[in-house]
Amino acid sequence: MNANTDLTGAPLPPEDSNTASITGATTQKPTTALLPNGSRRERPGALALTVGFGLVAVCLIGLFTSPSAAIGGAWCIGMMLVLLFLSVPVAIALSVPSIIGVYAVSGIPATMNILSTAPFSAVSDWSMSVLPMFIFMGMLLTQSGLSGKVYRVADHWFSWLPGGIGIGTTFAGAGLSAVTGSTIGMTYALGRAGIPEMLKAGYDKRMAVGTIMVSGMTGNLIPPSILMVVYAGIASVPVGPALMAGAVPGILLAVCFAAFIFALGVVAPRLVGRGQSAKTATDANTTRPTTTWRDRFTSLTSVWGFAIILVVLFGGMFSGIFTPTEAGAAAALCSLLLCLWEKRGSHPWRKVAESAMDTVAATSAIFFIMIGATMLTSLLAITGLAPILTGLITDLGLSRIGFLLVLIVLYIVMGMFFDTLSMMLLTIPILLPTLETMGVSPLWFGVFVVLLGEFAMVTPPVGIIPYIVHSIAKNPEVNLGATVTLRDIFISLLWFLPVGVIFLILMVAVPGMTEWLPDLISRTSGGMPG
Repeated sequence: MNANTDLTGAPLPPEDSNTASITGATTQKPTTALLPNGSRRERPGALALTVGFGLVAVCLIGLFTSPSAAIGGAWCIGMMLVLLFLSVPVAIALSVPSIIGVYAVSGIPATMNILSTAPFSAVSDWSMSVLPMFIFMGMLLTQSGLSGKVYRVADHWFSWLPGGIGIGTTFAGAGLSAVTGSTIGMTYALGRAGIPEMLKAGYDKRMAVGTIMVSGMTGNLIPPSILMVVYAGIASVPVGPALMAGAVPGILLAVCFAAFIFALGVVAPRLVGRGQSAKTATDANTTRPTTTWRDRFTSLTSVWGFAIILVVLFGGMFSGIFTPTEAGAAAALCSLLLCLWEKRGSHPWRKVAESAMDTVAATSAIFFIMIGATMLTSLLAITGLAPILTGLITDLGLSRIGFLLVLIVLYIVMGMFFDTLSMMLLTIPILLPTLETMGVSPLWFGVFVVLLGEFAMVTPPVGIIPYIVHSIAKNPEVNLGATVTLRDIFISLLWFLPVGVIFLILMVAVPGMTEWLPDLISRTSGGMPG
């Protein structure tokens, strides 16, 4: 399992040995990747490489000897899948087979055309300028130390409820992964802080690790969502409505997980350290201090900057003062000022420079991937594969509900091998022509696909998040002497994942939840351009 890769598949810098304090716990800095690409497996060995390149050679032979353009396109899709299995960077796995396929089918003129137009058309849309703004904002907020403060506030305000620490962790995880754009980075930071805090309070170890694993699942739905911006670019839908479409489902899913934890705290209080038989730490030094209402209100002062950024971001869009693109720029400016203030006297401009470099790297990686997706779309059009696939899906005679249920199964299976972004890039160009036939809204579908991808990241047996949490829980400073096995990790997922499945069914049954907020903003602001 290799979580330390960025969007292009390149290795991330090793985690800094420096530590930061979150509610008194020691935690490593999270990875700096904006989006979890990375492979779900170790880099392939010599045998896997030999077999993989042999399959690539078979695909090439099949492509250049295929009797029709559509069959040639199918060979190209097979080549892409092989390259992705070999952990080849996503952008290369998408673009190289597409270029070769276009050359084999249409010759040099078409190939030169795609090489000259795809890089510009994929990323030149004005609405795409919001992407580096959101990424820069997330980098700056991470550098300013916001993650620890947000967790402390959530912990203070919810710790008095049955399962309150878990509830606070859920909301903190949703907020942090939304701001940073990284489910993996949030899991590292929150896992090292949240697991020991819950164990100190007497939580069942499975309850503690399960809460951490699902706490970031909603972050890539709640604005500013990098994945929703990428989806908007691939699907050619306005960025503003796409961003807002994920807000209500993301918040509702976080509320559903919090309600589930609360219900467990009421029905089985020992799981959250409230029953007489609850397991508590034997070391008196691990006892959690009592939180007063004064502590709760005082903690709010530490996140004043975050509150201002939310007002600028959402208030600007609701009022019509800013378009989503302008709101992203304004929020990034506020984050810059906040970082300079929070890190004053501690080399603040160095933090800004690091954030800027990380933003350039992450934005470039995403743009290269979008260029590859554009080339894939051109390949599907030139070979005629897109209408054939659309016809095959339509000929199955599936209803809208049946079509979506098949997609759920497909994405869960794909999640065993690919990350969220790879699944989106492979499937969206193929499925988009079918959406209108099936009566599926492109806005709703974007939220649905991103949420399915997040589910895939926690689905056993090879979802990456369970293994990350297991590696974190091996640390004695985290587990406080308790042994957390992979069996415990998987059992905890059996508790939590049904909540997500029920929510997916609710999304299918009530699709209007995704379009309510974009429609409201459009009415109140007189329109919501990108």
